[in-house]
Amino acid sequence: MTGPISVRDLEVDFLAGAPDHAREWLASARREAARDRSELESLFSAAARACGRGPLPDGWRTDDAARVLVVVSMPGRDSDLLRSLYDHGDADEKRAVLLALDFVDVGDGGLAIVEDALRTNDTRLVTAALGRYGAQRLAPSAYRHAILKCVFCGIPLGAVSGLDDRADAELARMLADFARERAVAGRAVPDDVWPILARFPLPRSR
Repeated sequence: MTGPISVRDLEVDFLAGAPDHAREWLASARREAARDRSELESLFSAAARACGRGPLPDGWRTDDAARVLVVVSMPGRDSDLLRSLYDHGDADEKRAVLLALDFVDVGDGGLAIVEDALRTNDTRLVTAALGRYGAQRLAPSAYRHAILKCVFCGIPLGAVSGLDDRADAELARMLADFARERAVAGRAVPDDVWPILARFPLPRSR
């Protein structure tokens, strides 16, 4: 997994990967968002049409980067506005809100968005919910259950933030139970479970 992505990284990646008309749209959209935050919803909706969905590094797309850069351009940080964008957006827009949480300071104000995404079965939303913000803010129990959901859903744990710091013996116990159930059912156990079990070996009696 690569290191944390900065706003500057997004700007560089977008400029390298987007056509000229998309760059022009984003520059205008960022100025508009800085002047009038009430325009954010319409700008969010227009981003994919204006910028396309071209691939960028680290699994991002041009529309992801455009939406996040528009969010970070608005004055102040408003978790209610982000929640409105999330609630009224399509799956791509919801993902962009989750990604944006890594770049704006809303305190615990974005936690409800993360928790909602983790209740879905959309693997793109679940993965985005476990970015830097989710890794830092989720309660220990919620984080463990989110990791277990990733394993159930086939989301590579390398896509998850904070695992090196937040993995613990209880998570290892949960993953060991999962691995046993899979083995009994004759199903394969994902490879990325084993490093966590190796870090926190269970008592031999189990």
